[in-house]
Amino acid sequence: MTIAYPPGPRLPRIVQTVMHAKWRDTLVGMSARRYGDIFTLHLIAPYSENLVVFSRPEHIREIFAGAPEDLHAGEGNRLLVHIMGEHSVLLTDESEHARARRLLMPAFAGSLLRGYRGLVETIAKAHVERWATGAPVHTHDRMNELTLDIITQVVFGVTDEHRRGELAPRLRRIVDVSPIMFFGWKYPRLQQYGPWKRFLDNKIALDALLYREIADRRARPDLDARADVLSRLLAVGSGENPSDTPLSDAELRDQLITLLLAGHETTASALSWACHELAAHPDIQATARHAADEGDEKYLEAVMKEAMRRHTVIAATARKLTRDMTIGGYALPRGTVVATSILLAHKRADNYPDAAVFRPDRFLDGSVSANTWLPFGGGVRRCLGAGFSLMEGTAILQQILTRYTLTLPPGAENEPSRIRNITHIPANGARIVLTPRQSEQPRETDPCQ
Repeated sequence: MTIAYPPGPRLPRIVQTVMHAKWRDTLVGMSARRYGDIFTLHLIAPYSENLVVFSRPEHIREIFAGAPEDLHAGEGNRLLVHIMGEHSVLLTDESEHARARRLLMPAFAGSLLRGYRGLVETIAKAHVERWATGAPVHTHDRMNELTLDIITQVVFGVTDEHRRGELAPRLRRIVDVSPIMFFGWKYPRLQQYGPWKRFLDNKIALDALLYREIADRRARPDLDARADVLSRLLAVGSGENPSDTPLSDAELRDQLITLLLAGHETTASALSWACHELAAHPDIQATARHAADEGDEKYLEAVMKEAMRRHTVIAATARKLTRDMTIGGYALPRGTVVATSILLAHKRADNYPDAAVFRPDRFLDGSVSANTWLPFGGGVRRCLGAGFSLMEGTAILQQILTRYTLTLPPGAENEPSRIRNITHIPANGARIVLTPRQSEQPRETDPCQ
């Protein structure tokens, strides 16, 4: 077939690659304005060399509905293999992916989410009550600490404070990866030097901790009675599903790291943006505060969803074509990577006429159409932890709003974003000032005085 990719920027590949790694929203926004709804970015490895970007709902639906054997999401995300490992549910395809997803899915069933909520609320309450008041707080730092604590207890099942103290700094370091690391992994020799050596040393130490935890957990006699995700995965091949092949230690390690990155970093960023927006919009905060007091989880969830739309954390999902295909009217050759741009879809005027406005009510009034809100991807690759993330976010917002009023400190009105690993985070930490709510109430006077 004749290869004729959709038009795109004519900048040198290295320039496009650097912009894609560090200023992705600028690059895709500029490209969409110049070339329209479908365009091609030409990058250098380890990024996809020919990346065709789509943002229209019908094109996104076309990609999400495609056969998994034709569109490999695992191959489209190989950039993360050095962090997540070969067995990650995000990096496998076809039968291997289907097996991993089937084994992980029961741990995130609705009945279990309700069980996890109590633990999430307990951990959130302990953290939130310790936050400083009356001075700017870097929300992103606080949310990272909180969601990491939740993920280590709910997913890893680590309740011992000493062991969590060993895991936490290692986990934080493996998440805090700059785009320069992705380029270095193409050249194994670099692992002897600088940031690549530090990353490798930390990964080796973290893996040793994880394998020790897996070995200790396998020896526990109460494995079947434990509710954490690791214990449930270790039980595969026994009990209710004896026909399943048990997961190896390497498979367990890769799925645990995947759940960490997908369920910790992204939720922390979304919560930080939600707090920033609530502080910037006192009227919406008043409604959210009332919802928190009344236990209105639907409105708090709408706040989380709108924060994820207004401030996209994951820029896109990707699929690598395993055969020649026509998508969006373009004949594309095998090996092309097609991306559904979440960044662009969330800003499209035809998807959201008031896209620049923070308005949680849009998620309650039925105005959000299918294939326009995409934080968790879609199709057979939709994020397994979507329900957990939203439950966690609403529980944490409720703990915050029942205790504090949120305001922005001077100069924090326009919070930019920056890219860390593959996520967009608040560049300045999403600073807010917390004021205890009881200080807002007028002091009662003695009627006898």
